[in-house]
Amino acid sequence: MLNITEGEILLVNKPYRWTSFDVIGSLRGLIKHLIGKKIKIGHAGTLDPLATGLLIVCTGKATKRIEEFTAFDKEYTGTFTLGATTPSYDMEKEVNETFTTAHITTEMITAAALSLSGDIMQVPPMFSAIKVDGKRAYESARKDVDLKLAARPVNIAAFEITRIALPEVDFRIVCSKGTYIRSLARDFGMALQSGAYLSALCRTRIGPYFLSDAHEVEGLKTVLRQQFQKNPG
Repeated sequence: MLNITEGEILLVNKPYRWTSFDVIGSLRGLIKHLIGKKIKIGHAGTLDPLATGLLIVCTGKATKRIEEFTAFDKEYTGTFTLGATTPSYDMEKEVNETFTTAHITTEMITAAALSLSGDIMQVPPMFSAIKVDGKRAYESARKDVDLKLAARPVNIAAFEITRIALPEVDFRIVCSKGTYIRSLARDFGMALQSGAYLSALCRTRIGPYFLSDAHEVEGLKTVLRQQFQKNPG
């Protein structure tokens, strides 16, 4: 039985085009309706709206563990589309430049992935929530303000190419906290003397927690309704 009011760790599969806050808001509204009061609820690690996959949601006293969960390594699967770039490094923005892919070989793709493995310095995307001078970077980016974001150390423990069907390249990546897969897409394209953007992304693991054990949002809400109907207190 889920102990939502005291404190619970919930594994949720974030739907496509939902923000992480959309998931929290949906669950918070239902829980308030079921128990008649607000409780603490938050998530451990934002997923972009165009990404799907594992979101750890904490309630009650379990919210004190959010920082612990955020520090875990993450695993992702997804797709880079080669031969083009976008300002956001994903499909949130339209393609702004195109490049040739005729010269790209399987060996080059493997070498590019290897060059972006291990301990690397990564420049975050302009369209990100990183704060610069007290403002979120995406706020400045949407006003066409040119910011200089500093490179940060991240670790790419695994960068596996799982399918090549140009212009698409599928991958599996295991990385440290603070890694932007969108930035890896940008750097991957540059390493291939071309361009690339992130066209699909799914978070499959956070530390010891797996997407395969997660609830769909509506499925979790059904579980909560049934539980509180049986045990309204």
